[in-house]
Amino acid sequence: MRLGIFRPVLLAGLAVLGLRAALSPAQALTTTQWLLTPLSGAAEHDVAASVIWHGRLMTAVWAVLAPASVLVARYLKITPRQSWPARLDNPFWFLTHRRLGYGVALLTVAGVAIMLAARGQWAPTRSLHTSLGWSLCLLAVFQVVASLARGTHGGPVNPFTRQPRPPEQWPGDHFSMTRRRILFEYTHKTIGYLAILIAVVTIAAGLRAADAPLWMLLAIAAWWLLCAALFVTLQRKVGCIDTYQAIWGLDRSLPGYRRPPIGLGIMRLSEGEAGQAPWQCGKPKGDRR
Repeated sequence: MRLGIFRPVLLAGLAVLGLRAALSPAQALTTTQWLLTPLSGAAEHDVAASVIWHGRLMTAVWAVLAPASVLVARYLKITPRQSWPARLDNPFWFLTHRRLGYGVALLTVAGVAIMLAARGQWAPTRSLHTSLGWSLCLLAVFQVVASLARGTHGGPVNPFTRQPRPPEQWPGDHFSMTRRRILFEYTHKTIGYLAILIAVVTIAAGLRAADAPLWMLLAIAAWWLLCAALFVTLQRKVGCIDTYQAIWGLDRSLPGYRRPPIGLGIMRLSEGEAGQAPWQCGKPKGDRR
C-alpha cells in the first residue's frame, strides 16, 4: 500500500518543524507553553490519577483498537498473497476482529470500573461525557452478546476442521442467510459504525471535562483524521468485498446470492474479475451495491 495517506500528516509535521526552527527561543517557548495550556486557559492543570488512567485507557481502546477492528473486518477478508478464489474462507479477519472486539468490550468495562471505584457513584447523566461513555459501554457489551447469538456458520466445509461436509449439513444461518443472520449483520455493522462516531464525541467531551492540555486535543484530532484518510484510501484502492463471497466463492447458485450484500460500499466480483480481488489488484471493479 502506498504512503499517500500519510502525506498530509508528514507535510503538517514538516511545516511545524520548519516553523519551530524559524522561531526565536522565546517564541518557541511561548509555543510550547501554549500547547501545554489547559483547554480552559487555566494556569495549572491538576487531574486525579484515576482520571488520567481512565482517559489513557479509553482513548487507546476507542481511538486505536475499535477503528482497527472495523478496518480489519472490512478490508482484510482477503489478505495479500491469499490467491482468492482458489483459497477461500481465510480466518485471519474473523479471528482478529473477534479478539479486538472482545478487547474493546473488556477494556471499556475496566475503564468504567476505574471511575466507579474512584467516585463511588454511578451518575450516568452527570455530564455529556458520562452519558456518552455509558452508551459506549452498553454498545460494546451488546456487540459481544449479539455476536454470540449470530447463529450457525454452515457451508460445505467445517470452519474448524476444514474438512468437507455432506450436502445435508451445509445449511446454517450464515450460509443460508436466514433472518437471524440478516438481523445480526444489520445490527452489528450499524452499531459498530455508530459506536465509532460516538467515541469521537465522547473523547472530545472527556478532554474538555478533564481540562486537558491543548496538545492532546490536537494530537487526537490528527489521529482521527489519519484514520479517516486510511479508511477512504483502503475503500478506493482495495475495496470491501462481500463477506459471503470471500468465504464461499463465486458460485451464484449459493443461497447467499439471493440478496445483495448488507452494508455500504460492499462489492461482489464476477468470475471474470476474480483476479481483481482486494490486495491482488490496485483498483477493484466489482459489482458495487
